[in-house]
Amino acid sequence: MEITNTLGRRKTAVARIYMKKGSGVITVNGRDYKEYFPLATLQYVITQPLKLAEVDGEYDIKVNLDGGGIAGQAEALRLAISRALVEINPEYRPLLKVKGLLRRDPRMVERKKPGQPKARKRFQFSKR
Repeated sequence: MEITNTLGRRKTAVARIYMKKGSGVITVNGRDYKEYFPLATLQYVITQPLKLAEVDGEYDIKVNLDGGGIAGQAEALRLAISRALVEINPEYRPLLKVKGLLRRDPRMVERKKPGQPKARKRFQFSKR
């Protein structure tokens, strides 16, 4: 059985995954995904493509996560898993595409502008 290698990104988070047939073990940076992502909502985000394709528990996934925060990392992982499923079986593509799981979310943090405390916030205006 060959190993499928894909990449997912969100904000500044990058998820590189290695997916192969197995018993459904998801390992993130050497730890179980439920330990790495303690919130139930983030665990749902990660397993969403597997449940939609009805292959939950059929693949072992080894993940290298880097950068960003916990939510960005979870969504980057979701994209990587979705891409791997499509690579394994192209029939999953329409199912995942309808739910928007194959689209990389382009939203990034806006840069801070000079002469302002934040990206859009301005210092208080004083008329006199």
